[in-house]
Amino acid sequence: MPIRLIAMDIDGTLLDSRHELPDANRDAILEAHSRGIEIVLVTGRRFDFARPIAERIPCELALIINNGALIKSKSGETHLRHLLPRSIAREVLRTTHEFRSGAAVVFDRPRENQLIFESIDWTDAVSSGYYQRNREFIAECVPLENCLVDEDPIQVMFVGSVARMRAAMAIVRRMDCSPQFGLAHTEYEHRDLGILDVISSHASKGAALAEWARRRGIARAEVMALGDNWNDRDMLEFAGLPIVMGNSVAELQSLGWPVTLSNDEGGVATAIRRYVLDIQQASRK
Repeated sequence: MPIRLIAMDIDGTLLDSRHELPDANRDAILEAHSRGIEIVLVTGRRFDFARPIAERIPCELALIINNGALIKSKSGETHLRHLLPRSIAREVLRTTHEFRSGAAVVFDRPRENQLIFESIDWTDAVSSGYYQRNREFIAECVPLENCLVDEDPIQVMFVGSVARMRAAMAIVRRMDCSPQFGLAHTEYEHRDLGILDVISSHASKGAALAEWARRRGIARAEVMALGDNWNDRDMLEFAGLPIVMGNSVAELQSLGWPVTLSNDEGGVATAIRRYVLDIQQASRK
């Protein structure tokens, strides 16, 4: 069946290693959209951190954000929202106190107080850039659990070294309430950076993409997805045409799915042209 929807991760997939959007990727996306193909960005980023990327692509598209907890339009209209019960968030924070320095609670709020940390080290070599870019959205609360008063968050987020985040994930998975939440895990070994998101049990990139495709009347076989990391796996499993980036974690490349070029080589553009645009063109001859 012809592809009617292209879903792609942002970091490590759509963007290159300098966090720039290659012209080739943008041009291929715009050509696909001009041919009637829907575009969906699927990311672990929050809306206000993903929207600047979406705005670099001048066409209508949907954003699946926070690893599938929310679906929004480019303008900010919410189409789907699965929040994490604050009682579960509170228990996760209590159980992972040793990882508190890298923990944040994330809320679906218009602007201020979207990300709540217990303390922020503005000079931290790893995180200072992220803090600065998100300065207007973040706040502190001591202890962190006190931010969970009368509003459910989107997620509890942990950031740290790869080894540290693997240790945190092992602890969280052993919690008695683990069936009541989901986990999204992302690793960048070359930067020794890991991200662990505790989200609603109903949320994942794959589940959100499946729901969006259902609402749009698009079959799995008509969906192409591109990703590079652990949190992309269920999205790739859902898609009729899963494409793995050349820079992806080794596990994804071992699953037998087609592998495109890396994010620094315009792998998204290459895949869109090879598996969608060129095939469309050939079918019209």
